[in-house]
Amino acid sequence: MSVDEGPTLRRRRLGAELKRCREAAGLTQENVSRHFEWHAAKVTRIETARVAVTARDVRDLLDLYHIRDDAYREALIELARMSRERTWWSDYRDVIRPGNFVGLEAGASAMLTWEPVIVPGLLQTEAYIRALMRTGRSFDPPHEIDRRVRLRVTRQGRLKEPRPLQFSALMDESVIRRTVGGPEVMKEQLLHLIEMAQLPNVNLRILPFGSGEHGFLGGPVALLEFRTADGQVNQGNSGSITHLDVVYLEGLAGDSYEEQPAEVARYRREFERLSAQALDQRQTIKMIESLLVA
Repeated sequence: MSVDEGPTLRRRRLGAELKRCREAAGLTQENVSRHFEWHAAKVTRIETARVAVTARDVRDLLDLYHIRDDAYREALIELARMSRERTWWSDYRDVIRPGNFVGLEAGASAMLTWEPVIVPGLLQTEAYIRALMRTGRSFDPPHEIDRRVRLRVTRQGRLKEPRPLQFSALMDESVIRRTVGGPEVMKEQLLHLIEMAQLPNVNLRILPFGSGEHGFLGGPVALLEFRTADGQVNQGNSGSITHLDVVYLEGLAGDSYEEQPAEVARYRREFERLSAQALDQRQTIKMIESLLVA
């Protein structure tokens, strides 16, 4: 259990462990819910990290699952306690999209993202963000726009932390050619992309128009990867590794998540395929620079 993990990642580790324990005990989610007289969906929400779980609930679940290893039990109970800690983004819940993507992003060790229309949020300048907000949220009051801008700028701090997010951004060529906020805002944004590409943990790639059709034409995609650290609790009950990587799909009709390992692997293969077709980082920067002198 890493001390620098955030509550969201701890909750996901805990949910995955409790699911493994339940399955090893030969119980269904319905069996567990009936035993404790819980709402039918409570066990599902615990195992998928949709809700925080109390230390008492974890203790009762482990008793039901006949888990006797004291060290393992205490590790899971401590995970439950730590997963309920308050986070910095708790103050922004009124302007955060449902699904806790911000929490996942804060706990991820790496993220691959595909953006077909706009610059990825972690690489946007404040002026670019405000231009997008003026268009997409024209009816929101100014103070709410300010909060949304502050939230996104704060999220960008993940790229410059002592243990920064390893960030690979694939963008369609249209992203850098679409003027957002006017020429000066766009110039500043393009310069910012070049600057951010100098960070050792940022890999910036453009997919040129000539690449044709591909599997991500439907909209933005993000694949979040989570570190498997030595001593993590999901190694405490068996030799297998619990995979916590998740794919986030953003859409106008709502956001969705893919967590099944086979589906995550499918999206990872598509990222690899697109990366092979994209310009490398040197070529990407050269294309951006050509727009600055045009």
